[in-house]
Amino acid sequence: MTETLAPVAPVLPSESPLTAPLSEQLRTATRPQHEHAETRGFVTQLMGGSLGRAAYVDLATQHHAIYTALEATGVRLAHDAVAGPFVMAALLRVPSLEADLELLRGPGWRARAVLLPATAAYVERLASITRAEEFLAHHYTRYLGDLSGGQIIARLLQRHYGMTPEELTFYAFEEIPKPKPFKDSYRALLDAAPLTPAGIDAVVAEAKVAFDLNATLFTDLAPLHPAAA
Repeated sequence: MTETLAPVAPVLPSESPLTAPLSEQLRTATRPQHEHAETRGFVTQLMGGSLGRAAYVDLATQHHAIYTALEATGVRLAHDAVAGPFVMAALLRVPSLEADLELLRGPGWRARAVLLPATAAYVERLASITRAEEFLAHHYTRYLGDLSGGQIIARLLQRHYGMTPEELTFYAFEEIPKPKPFKDSYRALLDAAPLTPAGIDAVVAEAKVAFDLNATLFTDLAPLHPAAA
């Protein structure tokens, strides 16, 4: 007697995030951390017009230290097979931040700059990076965020605090006139990066850390600039 086997259901492609492109994994896996960071009181009040110019100046000062560390790490990893393609002159923000702070804080601003504990921890994390996976995580978190929301932020700062474009060149990517195609190419570059599954997991894990570091920075800034009554 021949045994009849039950039909086997076809195996469908897995929808697990483990098989998704890296750019998609980063977007979905970091969503809770991203939302937590962007809804900190300092951010919502600054963007809502409840604070003052000084609040943004303090944020820009912290950003200068953070981007200085990130871009120095990029120089160290410029010849790495994974990290190297992401080290792009068009994205560098330190020169713009320095020009902005020269206007916002005046000559000699570096000597008066005070770094918050959260900034010091953030800078230490960036300076300690030795792996391309960690660099990619912070690179993605900072630069893609700047390209995605920077123009909106600049408009809000101009509207609420009367800031000029010359004071906000940090948000102006002169070599990237069309952010959308650039961001699409950037995501494609992420997806094509020669990473192992463990390497992909490391990028995603470090990106969560990056968002948490930003959230902590905003928390540190909040007591310095209580919302206007």
